[in-house]
Parts: sequence; structure tokens; C-alpha cells
Amino acid sequence: MNPLITIAVPSFNQGRFLNDALDSIFSQKIPVEVFVLDGGSSDNSLDVIRKWESRICRWRSCSDKGQSAAINEGIAMGSAPYVCWLNADDRFSENGLKRLLNGLESAKSSPAAYGWCWTIDSSGRKMIPYVTLPFSAWLLANYCFIAQPATLIRRKAWEKAGGIDEALDMAMDYDLWWRLYKQSGKFTYIREFVAQTRLHSETKTTTRREDHYSESMRTVLRHYGRIPFKWYLARPFMVDLRSFLNKMKREK
Repeated sequence: MNPLITIAVPSFNQGRFLNDALDSIFSQKIPVEVFVLDGGSSDNSLDVIRKWESRICRWRSCSDKGQSAAINEGIAMGSAPYVCWLNADDRFSENGLKRLLNGLESAKSSPAAYGWCWTIDSSGRKMIPYVTLPFSAWLLANYCFIAQPATLIRRKAWEKAGGIDEALDMAMDYDLWWRLYKQSGKFTYIREFVAQTRLHSETKTTTRREDHYSESMRTVLRHYGRIPFKWYLARPFMVDLRSFLNKMKREK
């Protein structure tokens, strides 16, 4: 059966989570093609990749140009009509991809679909749901309500948008949502849990909170034409949010 979804899995020294991510992919009950782009890990990542090698279409492990370039590379290797990427420390929920696919196939004019997403800790325990809302450009300018692992994109829309902007390192998904929307229209909102995003001490949004917020603000300015006051008002809170969640996780 021809694959319906191309999945790029960028990874670098995430071996302790990578098996969980790949297991969540191959547990989906739809045909997928998977490309693992490892940045030359020195942990147990290669052992994990080799465990799944018979089901991975292609993989490599070497120094690269970073996460954004790796995602573009992986999706370009495939040919399925729908595409997405799953970071090595995230995972899909059971039947999550099928829910996204069904929603997108029933909304022929939408470039992408997104659903509900749990925030989980390093052990995989559910913490809080990611705040996800129905699609609105005004809301998107004030808050990125789309959780990246909970998304599925039409390949035609992906290619029209030119994939991810490789000049971005923190808000590349937020930038992509804007470009997909402006070129191809509103996304389809799936009111079901489809994925889980992992919060741990080594994520870029944890270790580089200020960089993430600054790049997000520049993205809003570029696509919306102005930066809503909310960004300035909420900046101290948003920059410290992940510190609070990490503290809450440690106190459990």
C-alpha cells in the first residue's frame, strides 16, 4: 500500500526518547514513510534507529545544518500526499494521525489540520493540555495555539510555502503556520487529542526561552504587520512559564 503520510524525524542526542517517538509512529494504523535525520548523536540514538531500521525508509547520522534543514531534507525524501514532522522527544497519540488525516480529507480547501495535544514530562506522564483554539488570524497573532506535533499538512501546500524557513531556529513552526494560512487559507481544527509534546530540561524552548520569545515576536511582526500589546504585557510570564512547569514536574 502506498504511504499516505511522509514523516520526518529530526534528532540529536535524544536517544532516551527516540524509541518512544518511533513506536508511536509505527503504532498508527495508516501507511507512512519515515525518514530519520540524526545530527551525529553520541548517545544511544543509533542503537534505537537500528532497532527500527527495517521500517524506516531512510536514515542518516552526521553533522547537519540544524533542525529546520533536517526537517526539509526528510520531507523532500518522501512522496506521500500529506506530510509532518515529529521531533524525537514528542509522540503521537493512539490513532492521532488517523484523526488528523480524516479531518483534512474532509476539508479539501484546508492546507493543514491540527488537534489537541497533551504536555507530558520526561517520563511520559500527562501534565496539562496545550492550549489549543479554533483557527483565527487574530488569535494566531496573539498566541501560537497550534501545537506542532499535533499537525498534518498537505504536501502541495507545504511545497507551495517552500517548507520551513531554515534561517529560523526557534519559531520555524509558527512562521510556517502563518505562511500556509496566508497562501492557502485556514487550518482545520480537530477537537480530539492527537499528539503529546514533551517538556524536559534539554528542549530549546526550555534552555533558550528568551530567544524563542524574541523570534516569535519577529515572526508576528513579519506576517501580521505589528506586534500586539499582549506580547509585551505577557512576556515575563511566558518566558518563565516553562520554568514553572519544570518546577511543577519536579515536585510531583
